[in-house]
Amino acid sequence: MTLLLCTSTFTSCDHAEVDGVFIDHTLYENLTFKKQTELKTLIHETLEKDEKALTQLTMFWCGGGAGCYDLGFIITQIIYRLGEDDFIKMVAKLDSEKLLELVGLIAAGLEYGDNDKDGKMDDKKIKTEFPRLYKILSDK
Repeated sequence: MTLLLCTSTFTSCDHAEVDGVFIDHTLYENLTFKKQTELKTLIHETLEKDEKALTQLTMFWCGGGAGCYDLGFIITQIIYRLGEDDFIKMVAKLDSEKLLELVGLIAAGLEYGDNDKDGKMDDKKIKTEFPRLYKILSDK
């Protein structure tokens, strides 16, 4: 019982943020500690411009629904941090299946995420927010 209490206290105090990228609770709290650690590692490595990490992040199990909106929000935060041009360089190596998944995640992250940190969902569109990325993704 003590071990369980200590374990739950330790994980509940764990910050759901990596290098300034916020991980919303719906996704984060529904992951095992091992998957939380994996997600954090993928975010960090993607911020370091690791294309393989981006591929794995794009295909990361998010549980459907709000968890996938949260994953999309993570990806949009990464795009803002890296800049559209650097993110485009990383996307160039993704196959069509992963690109399709990425488009859906970005769309969800822009629409439901709070990228401008004003306390409200942004309701932005990929076509207007990231026009160069949108053109590349829609051409493939």
